[in-house]
Amino acid sequence: MDFLHFKTWLTRIVVFIFSGVIVAIAMNNFLIPNNIFSSGFNGVAQLISLFIEAVFHTKVDVGVIIMIFNVPILLIGLKFAGRRFTLISFLNSFFISFMMIIMPKGSVIDNEPILAALFGGLLVGIAIGLTFKFGFSTGGMDIIAMAVQKATGKSIGSISMIINGAIVIIAGAFIGWQNAMYTIIGIYATSVAIDSIHTRYQKLTVFIVTRRANEVAEALQNRLIRGITIMPSMGAFSHEASSTLMMVISKYEVAEVTEMTKLVDQDAFINIVETVQVPQNFYNEDLQAQVFKERQAARNQIDAALSVDEAVDQGQ
Repeated sequence: MDFLHFKTWLTRIVVFIFSGVIVAIAMNNFLIPNNIFSSGFNGVAQLISLFIEAVFHTKVDVGVIIMIFNVPILLIGLKFAGRRFTLISFLNSFFISFMMIIMPKGSVIDNEPILAALFGGLLVGIAIGLTFKFGFSTGGMDIIAMAVQKATGKSIGSISMIINGAIVIIAGAFIGWQNAMYTIIGIYATSVAIDSIHTRYQKLTVFIVTRRANEVAEALQNRLIRGITIMPSMGAFSHEASSTLMMVISKYEVAEVTEMTKLVDQDAFINIVETVQVPQNFYNEDLQAQVFKERQAARNQIDAALSVDEAVDQGQ
């Protein structure tokens, strides 16, 4: 058990470092030198850097801009996006900006902007896909998108599309529509890479086949406020009895569900599929936090009552 937990966190640390390095390479050596804009907050930071240079004739490193804006994003994320996800994503984004500042800059592909857009977009997409797969993100726009979703009710996908569309239009208007086309190619490459590594759908259905259904369900419900349906099942080849747990989760909970399941039953079979729609009864992060607080308050009251009863019994 302890070894599996250690292995999971060691893998996350490796992914944390690897994703930061390849995003810095993508930005410093493929996208920025060729005036091709990344998706999300990195692209916004590129636009801000160009604006400052055009208006104030001062060159500000894109990595510095990302680092500065990390602080307000952290505060927004802690309120709207979940503490652990936000903190790890913030540290990852801070590490990326730090690597962008200290790593060499300059295009490694000359006079081939399409290749630069493809390679840069793929590297960014690989980094984002890997971080999503292990329960955090590269920070920035993912946290903002979740906050806007809760304030407006719009989906994260549509918010990201609006932001990326704005980046393309502004890039075309001020840099040139040819560069806007290269930006579209880069953003498309990023989305393909993310889809290849990790789904971008907000809601997913998880099927877990296990012989320790009650223990797995208890472990999951201690960490997540999600309904779980337990169905009897049997292996077609072995004819051995088992149980299949079905639950609907958000994409940010995939790593946690996988980790908790494997900690209880290393042999459990996990299948994750896209969920098109959940009309009702799906708890977002706010409702989950509220339920956790109510649970903790109830436990505290029970513990206090038991302490009083114990004290009375000792007094008698």
